[in-house]
Amino acid sequence: MLGLYIHIPFCSGKCGYCDFVSFPDMENMHAPYIDALEREMRLYSGTTPDTLYIGGGTPTELETRLLKKLLLKISGHFIRVCDFSESTIEVNPESVSRDKIVLLRQFGINRVSMGLQSFDDALLKSIGRRHDSECFMSAYADLRAIGFDNINIDLMAGIPGQTTETFADTLARIVKLSPEHISVYGLEIGEHSKFSRENVKPDEDLSRTLLDMACEKLENAGYLHYEISNFAKPGRESRHNTNYWDNGEYIGLGCSATSYLVGVRKTNAPMLEMYCSTQSHDDLPVSSCEKLEGKEKNGETLMLGLRKLGGMKITEELDRDFGSALRRLADKKLIMLGDGTAKLTREGVYLSNEVFREFVPPFD
Repeated sequence: MLGLYIHIPFCSGKCGYCDFVSFPDMENMHAPYIDALEREMRLYSGTTPDTLYIGGGTPTELETRLLKKLLLKISGHFIRVCDFSESTIEVNPESVSRDKIVLLRQFGINRVSMGLQSFDDALLKSIGRRHDSECFMSAYADLRAIGFDNINIDLMAGIPGQTTETFADTLARIVKLSPEHISVYGLEIGEHSKFSRENVKPDEDLSRTLLDMACEKLENAGYLHYEISNFAKPGRESRHNTNYWDNGEYIGLGCSATSYLVGVRKTNAPMLEMYCSTQSHDDLPVSSCEKLEGKEKNGETLMLGLRKLGGMKITEELDRDFGSALRRLADKKLIMLGDGTAKLTREGVYLSNEVFREFVPPFD
């Protein structure tokens, strides 16, 4: 498979925990950015990716006319949006107006990922979200009414002030809505975020309790826990993201976006104005470029593949480079080994960073 990722780095505001490459209050840069994206698209024009993911930031912060222009350019340089096997766009409730939903549906976008985080309005305000629960419900109803039948909802666990009761209420309401996919993330505070500057700390113990609760409630409701943070109804797993975890190839367009092709990983620089001023391939602002080979490449294969809770096959090459590390992790009850495969235990899911450290340089 070949994935196509397009980064739209605009937001209505910066959430307290966020240090992703996103820019609030930059409406004057929306049009130049779409023009710059098209210049980068020309480098790959004629390729036929299998999946499309438009992320951010918040892609629906774009005005309707610019969102339409973006979809037209994708269709012109690659394949029609409706011909991707899966085409996802990230939205926030306050920015996904009804006319934008109609536009997305008309072009053939077939999957929407919407950030809710919590049904507790006080918690939403405390982390800097711009929507409340009523706004989310209105957007969700519009998506369903206009025909979207593949929706992911993002939830967050471990928010300061969150309780088991408020989280249980959010889970119950989400299960009642019956989205096809649910992502549950423990709160992570970005190094350069507002919360980091204010020394806000996630409640790790609470987060663990809530994630346990999510696993139990969602699995009982028929969702498959197929990746560390992701639950899906059978057959509704994210195809685009699964390609990442299978160490497949992908094209990344936009400032800070990463591509991985023929073993080479290249990441664009995060500076918005620099990206928009780029006029040619030679000028494209690339912040890093590396070719993964040997043990380093095998380590990345393990680090990605073990994210899938169904596990992965351990080849002779992987065992040669990391057999001792895998057996050490098995002794700690963080992974299970058997029949030539490895997969995370429930404890390994919560301590996945400890697991993955075994597979990145410098190696022991």
